[in-house]
Amino acid sequence: MRRKTMTAPDESWLKKRGIVIRANAEDLAAAGADMFCQTARQSVERRGFFAVAVSGGTTPRRMHRLLSRNPRLSEIPWRCTHLFWVDERMLPPDQPGSNFGAARRDFLDRVPIPPGQVHPIPVTEDPEEAAARYEEDLKKFFHPTKEGFPEFDLIFLGVGKDGHTASLFPGRPGMEETGRWVTPVKGGDPEVNRVTMTYPVLNRARRVVFLISGKEKAGIVKTLFQTKEARLPARRIRPLNGKPIWLMDREAAFQLTGAVAGRVLGN
Repeated sequence: MRRKTMTAPDESWLKKRGIVIRANAEDLAAAGADMFCQTARQSVERRGFFAVAVSGGTTPRRMHRLLSRNPRLSEIPWRCTHLFWVDERMLPPDQPGSNFGAARRDFLDRVPIPPGQVHPIPVTEDPEEAAARYEEDLKKFFHPTKEGFPEFDLIFLGVGKDGHTASLFPGRPGMEETGRWVTPVKGGDPEVNRVTMTYPVLNRARRVVFLISGKEKAGIVKTLFQTKEARLPARRIRPLNGKPIWLMDREAAFQLTGAVAGRVLGN
């Protein structure tokens, strides 16, 4: 059967779907850092603290480095910020694949966030134990909503070339978890044990921002938005409080937008 595809997008189509395009990876990182700063200030003003969950990978690392430099460094209310991780490989922080280790090197060691307000995912030989411990940590911090899940102010996510987000991989059991806040999984490249937040947690955030960069992501971006039948993990991110923001650079968006991207960027 021939695949059905959506019509070619225009600028209003992009806006309706929450797609924001920046010229390159550096501008993308700056836009993400600005969203971090803005949401932090708004959240502290509204409820006295800022709860944010970040992801690993190359794209967010550029953003993280900007958070440790002025002017953003001095604009963020670090003393009221609580930092969590969306997912983690079961690797010690000195290993290259550790999301917490990368964040520590990129910005945590240079910002004035109290150590007790940094909440890394435990790394153990038993991922089931690590997931249970992190879920307990989350429950100690949050006053759960009536549905029984936490409410983050902001969550940053990425998208893999296979359409996965967080550590929720196509066809793996973690995609169907509806009761737990955190679950163990095995997948990715390399295929290792991991711990990840689940859809009920991710979809109750006040704001969810995808950061997508590079031409190697252009194919999956096009599939996500222009193939109706695509059943990909990233498509299941549907925040209760609104649509996610899809923040991407021109290379990642090019197959999706073509000439539209040039008009949006004024080129």
